Amino acid sequence: MRRHRRAKIVATVGPASSSPEMLKKLFLAGVDTFRLNFSHGSHEDHAKVHQAIRALEAELESPIGVLQDLQGPKIRVGTIRNGKISVSAGESIRFVPEGADGDAQSIPLRHPEIFAAVLPGHDLLIDDGRVRVRVTRVGRDAIDAEVIYGGIISNRKGVNLPDTMLALSPLTPKDRADLAFGLELGVDWVALSFVQKPSDVIDAKALIGDRAGLIAKIEKPQALDHIDDILRVADAIMVARGDLGVEIPHQDVPGRQKELVRAARLAVKPVIVATQMLDSMVASPAPTRAEASDVATAIYDGADAVMLSAESATGDYPVETVRMMDSIIRSTEGHKLYHSIVHATQPVTEQTPPHAVAAAAADLAEAIDAPVIVAFTSSGTTAARIARKRPVLPILAITPNISISRRLRLLWGVQGFHSKAAHGYDEMIAHAVETAREEKFAERGNFIVVVFGIPFGKTGTTNNLRVVQVGGA
Repeated sequence: MRRHRRAKIVATVGPASSSPEMLKKLFLAGVDTFRLNFSHGSHEDHAKVHQAIRALEAELESPIGVLQDLQGPKIRVGTIRNGKISVSAGESIRFVPEGADGDAQSIPLRHPEIFAAVLPGHDLLIDDGRVRVRVTRVGRDAIDAEVIYGGIISNRKGVNLPDTMLALSPLTPKDRADLAFGLELGVDWVALSFVQKPSDVIDAKALIGDRAGLIAKIEKPQALDHIDDILRVADAIMVARGDLGVEIPHQDVPGRQKELVRAARLAVKPVIVATQMLDSMVASPAPTRAEASDVATAIYDGADAVMLSAESATGDYPVETVRMMDSIIRSTEGHKLYHSIVHATQPVTEQTPPHAVAAAAADLAEAIDAPVIVAFTSSGTTAARIARKRPVLPILAITPNISISRRLRLLWGVQGFHSKAAHGYDEMIAHAVETAREEKFAERGNFIVVVFGIPFGKTGTTNNLRVVQVGGA
């Protein structure tokens, strides 16, 4: 299913979108990758959705990506007497490691790693930052704090600690069980929540191996401090603006988004921009103008993909939301300033043969007005290197690995195509021409640019490009 846009759409599956009929409607409306949110739903629920997606893939003969999003550790206060307490700015309150039915002087916080790591001056944000307190004293059995922004603290509300590096693995026992289940299903991407440092990613990749790509969700200030190292070990990143927008000032989020998109592009790794992109469409058939502008901004930034959460999972208008996002992307990419803006942030080409060949292929294809670049790839890297240039024409990536063709559904400008392996130079060229014609990327007489590596099938050997006329002279 060819998309007439470059940026991709990720849609979360939930009660509003889990039926086979709705999944098909969403895919035809423009979804490239479906997200399974393991913070909700049972293994049985996710297995049924995965089976329906793979059946749809077979029916339409088009690869479809599946992203498993792990819940990660959730830090919450315990139970409060009468269910809630009201605190005011300037008031002194106390957190304790044990206890039940707490009050303002004994709020249960059953996370010993917080007591071990938090320091005076650090902030605790409760209920998505609606209540902010600042630590004044830390003891073995209590954390004293002053209320900065008052409000209601109720049972089991979440706690964010933007200033504190916690000795906390992003993989909880639940996540490990969910991950094993997801890998057995055959998910294509795994999103790791609350990454703080590169070792978090390394630990998860040790469990995943090459069975799926790993996406590091950037939602902690500590991850921002280590982003270059995280990008070296992750396969992709997600700008998870929900928790990130709680832990850093709201006004800093847009700039950080641009930094992260640029850093991912420089590292030749896909980047997803997520959270509340068309949030009003959960209950409305049309977005606000600000939301449409927000999606367009991510596209102008050069993001590989934009993501829908509640809009497609629980909203009243899942299909309409996908169509709207597709329309905004196509309109933005068709704007006369789009390519100049995206090219203005283009990273300098790395001085290696694979990067130089990929960059030259993009420039050559544009210079001869080719309708498509055909890239043979075994790992997806060749296609990613070409996509890094953000060429004006589509990239048709041919791979013998069905898993790679599905992962490429997340990559900017790339249309993944699963095919048998080519075993010789002439066979590869003939296959490129045949596929470009069959998939309606090129017509007889067109010149196309073909990129590949020799030895054939060996990862990281992008070293050849050729201009071929479709149908011969």
